[in-house]
Amino acid sequence: MEYILFLGYLLFFSWLVTRVKFFTKTGLSAPQLIILFLLKVLAGIFYGWIGRYYGNLAQMQDTWAYHVNSLQEYQLLLNDPWTFFTNIFYNPYEGGFMKFFISQDSYWSDIKGNFFIKILSLFNVFSFGHYYVNVIIYSFLSLFGPIAIFHVMNHAFPGKRLQILLATFLIPSFLYWCSGIHKEGLIFLGISIAVYHVYFASVDGRITFKRVLWILLGLLLMMILRNFLIVMVVPALVAWLISIKWPRYTIAIYGAIYLLSALVFFNIRKINPEYDFPQAVVNKQQEFLQLSGSSSIPIKTLEPTAISFLKNTPQAITLSAIRPYPSDVRHLLSLAAATEINLILILLLIYLLFMLKIHPKKGFIWFCIFFSFSVLLSIGFSVNNLGAIVRYRSIVLPFLIIPLVAGIDWNRFSTIFNGKRQAGLK
Repeated sequence: MEYILFLGYLLFFSWLVTRVKFFTKTGLSAPQLIILFLLKVLAGIFYGWIGRYYGNLAQMQDTWAYHVNSLQEYQLLLNDPWTFFTNIFYNPYEGGFMKFFISQDSYWSDIKGNFFIKILSLFNVFSFGHYYVNVIIYSFLSLFGPIAIFHVMNHAFPGKRLQILLATFLIPSFLYWCSGIHKEGLIFLGISIAVYHVYFASVDGRITFKRVLWILLGLLLMMILRNFLIVMVVPALVAWLISIKWPRYTIAIYGAIYLLSALVFFNIRKINPEYDFPQAVVNKQQEFLQLSGSSSIPIKTLEPTAISFLKNTPQAITLSAIRPYPSDVRHLLSLAAATEINLILILLLIYLLFMLKIHPKKGFIWFCIFFSFSVLLSIGFSVNNLGAIVRYRSIVLPFLIIPLVAGIDWNRFSTIFNGKRQAGLK
């Protein structure tokens, strides 16, 4: 039965991706869209296989735990629909809904898993509880994220279509982590929805009520599934929106907004102790330090002060942007992650040597940089498990790699590279 369902849904969604207007208006052909969809399905299947047979590898056991829990919620949906749709709002903890950044014993710490399980349980209505059939449905839904970013990047960097296509869909860790049944695919979808509508509102020169609703929906999805990302994305979006109005002062605007954000981050607790952001980061780091894992590494501990954060910044950047090192390789996934990060560093070097002189949509490019690095810093400050770091950072890699690839003068690079190679042959 599962094989018949799998084949039937695979054929149906392969056809559907060629009919959805949001996909087809990219200009990609039907075969290209099908190939991209099948790549996500294959990555999702591999993700599930790794999670089943090598569950302790890079925190991979979660995907099947979500599936098992979704089967229980599916039965609840069949037997008691009212409870199914209302129990997600139940909060058993003291303090109401105010413990927004508390990692344990808080509604907001539970909602990310509960919401994702609810989504999977709705998939079970159509898949009859088969994991790999759910992979197909999830691949289709999460495909909207990279397609939205492809729309944006293709418009921002005209004439770079092939480079953008490859950089959007073939970043290994992004394809892997955002295709498997885990939260990353939906988190990236939320980010992409917000970015897509802000970008094209700036292109149109006006923002409609419909776009505002879409932006709020994207932010809501991010807030539910990984709430700390709201702290990262809001300053970047605000700076981007202001820079659209005054493009000559783009760098100054981003600098001012992030300086103000840093001041708020470290001082808002003096106004309301519930929003002690530095302590929340310290608590998150302590939770990871207490976890045991094959890819956990020793790090300097944080204190909830600006000086401590400043001292730990080099460590945070190294952890989230450069590791795993080749010496950190313990298994296939860590080998892939170490290879990928070294290729990205090589790509950065090529960009610095062969960058194009013109950088269109400067406000958007700075959004990509500031948002991505604020997320990387937050990861580096709080996480010491390399497997978790690779998964968490996968959602921002497209915002860094696509501008790099699109900003390289590949003609000049190939001319010099081929010239040196021919000289070497002589």
